[in-house]
Formats: sequence, C-alpha cells, structure tokens
Amino acid sequence: MIVVDDDSELRALLRRFLTEHGFDTRAVDGGSGLDRELSRNPADAIVLDLMMTGEDGLAICRRLRASGDTTPIVMLTARGDAIDRIIGLESGADDYLPKPFEPRELVARLSAVLRRTRGQSNFSTGDVVTVGSLEINLSTRTVMRDGALLKLSSREFGLLAALVRSRGRPLSRAQLIDRALGRDAEVNDRAVDVQIARLRRAIGQRADDTELIKTVWGVGYVLVADGA
Repeated sequence: MIVVDDDSELRALLRRFLTEHGFDTRAVDGGSGLDRELSRNPADAIVLDLMMTGEDGLAICRRLRASGDTTPIVMLTARGDAIDRIIGLESGADDYLPKPFEPRELVARLSAVLRRTRGQSNFSTGDVVTVGSLEINLSTRTVMRDGALLKLSSREFGLLAALVRSRGRPLSRAQLIDRALGRDAEVNDRAVDVQIARLRRAIGQRADDTELIKTVWGVGYVLVADGA
C-alpha cells in the first residue's frame, strides 16, 4: 500500500493507521516519490490525494493509467461535488473518498477494492470467454484483443466481467454497481455511464463496427453475445 500526499502530518497519520489495520504501508510526498516506490516494489493499492502542489492526483492517476499501470487507486479530496467524483473516476480511479473522512471508512474502501481486484470470482484458471475478437479470462482478469493485451482498470474489468457473465441479458445500472463494484461502493448512475464509456473505448467494436456493449434504453447495458 502506498499513500501519496503532500501533507506530512496526514501522510504519517494514514501510514500509522493503515499499518495498525494490517496494511503494509509506505508513504510518499508526490508523484516522483510514488514513481520511485513503484519502481522498487509494486503496490497492492494506492491512496492518492487529489489536491497537491506540482503534479496533482488527477494528473498522476491519468499518467499511471496511460502507462498501463492498473494498481487500484482510492482518491482522497477535500472537494466532494459529484462532478469532481466523476472526473476522478474518468481519470481511472477505482474509488473516491471526500475529506474529512473517518479513517475506518478508508480501510473499508481499500478492503472492498482489494476484494474486487484479487480474483473474487469462482472461475478456475484458464476460464476464458470469447466475445467477438476479445478473449476475456475471468480468473486472471485479463483481456486480449487480436492477441494484444488490453489495459483495463479494475473497475472497467469488473464491469466487463459482470456483463460477460450475463451476456445476452441486459443489466441495470444498479445491478452493475452491485455485481461489479460492490454494494458498499458509493457510485451513482452517471458514474456507471462514465465507466461504461471508458470500457467501450478500451475494448473497441466488432469487425462490422457494431458495439460490443449496447445501451438498452430504460434498462441499462448488455454485452451482445456472438450470433445474437
């Protein structure tokens, strides 16, 4: 676990609290410190402050995702408006916690993110589903398209996996939140739409240029099964 914050007191507090709750925690000041830590030893998750001097949390998050880093990110911010939450999720964050917050809530959010990203499914290794040109391994949480590995965030893969398991049958936004993000995720319908848009861009379309994930108006979304 890596905590990234330019407030030394908060950094020390979070490191101590998370360590006491069983997380092997490192704390760094800003993006350059995070880069050094990740180069030495990957992290299970990153707690990332949004408002920092120099490179802010959004820029760091975008940079990590653009480089293919899929480490789960919980973003902290003093700004709690819905639009800020959406921007954070659009940047690739896996969860969002506005300040001030109860430290135990951060522990709960981190635990939920780690459960989602550590193979919560009951599928066996090698369980691969093919949809169009996609090969989706529900056990290793990887997606291949025409032999190339796609870069998906943990939330994007969670949504795709939920749609795969229900392919051909539409899921409502509430069902997607429940099955992909966890019932304790504070996510609204707009945030689901944003994540679906990101997922569509990531996986592309079918050979005939039709969408793999279709909108079912008044219901939600569906992954179109081959031959449907």
